[in-house]
Amino acid sequence: MTRRGWTLFLAMGVIWGVPYAMIHVAVRDFDPMVVAFGRTFIGALILLPIAVYSKTLAPVFRRWRPLLLYTLVEITGPWFLIGYAETTLNSSTVGLLIAAVPLIAVVIVTKLGHDRFDRRRTGGLIIGFAGVAALVGLDVDLAHPAAIGAIALTTIGYAVGPIVVNRALAGLPPLGVVTASLLLATAIYAPFAGLLWPARITADAAWSVLGLAVICTAAAFLVFFALIGEVGPARATVVTYINPAVAILLGVTALDEPLTIGMAIGFPLVILGSVLGTARTRDADAKLADPPEPIGCG
Repeated sequence: MTRRGWTLFLAMGVIWGVPYAMIHVAVRDFDPMVVAFGRTFIGALILLPIAVYSKTLAPVFRRWRPLLLYTLVEITGPWFLIGYAETTLNSSTVGLLIAAVPLIAVVIVTKLGHDRFDRRRTGGLIIGFAGVAALVGLDVDLAHPAAIGAIALTTIGYAVGPIVVNRALAGLPPLGVVTASLLLATAIYAPFAGLLWPARITADAAWSVLGLAVICTAAAFLVFFALIGEVGPARATVVTYINPAVAILLGVTALDEPLTIGMAIGFPLVILGSVLGTARTRDADAKLADPPEPIGCG
């Protein structure tokens, strides 16, 4: 990998590892719906001129049905649900739980008949889900089942999103797909955000939403597209394994969240399980050899 490739790779690991801490700060004062709306609205405003200039929007909106489905499962649902979960869960815990997305994805792809389970993959899934179980059992207050359910739905959505892209939006410009999805998500959030708009806007929450929109959304997608162009889609997806480490580090150092036994056990198991579980089998369907990275992580 070139120096530019390493720079982009490390930048993405940090950029998609910090949203959880920013969301945790923002939902202290803003409703999760308002946080999600602010993120998509500002992010769309930044990317829209670039997408219009590059003429990437028109072909995307011609496939509005799968685009809407993708928006719901990859952006609208997850970005609200993560915020809701972080009203009761630590940001580092949420970041690590979402690291199970590759495990969910491989189960779905295999069940669809595009791949198969072998001993390595089965072992990886068992190890990864054991890590999730350890994290939930040791760290998560089971008195808040709705928060756990919100993250479970988020991981499923993040796993389904790339499959929708692969099956129904393949060949479309990624910048157009992202920008159009942000516009649709903004429109969906807007009525609810208007009803839940805070009476007072605090500086910490406002800066967190701005950071989510500018750094973790608009800049993140542009950097990620550059990373794909530099190292290819398969190697670019490895950034998924760095994000939870960044989320844990920020949660512990910046938000004074505890470094727990559940994290110490769960983190290496989830990452090891994801690496083993998502490794391609020899007879994997060529069409899914390089599945798109979930765009909207965190």
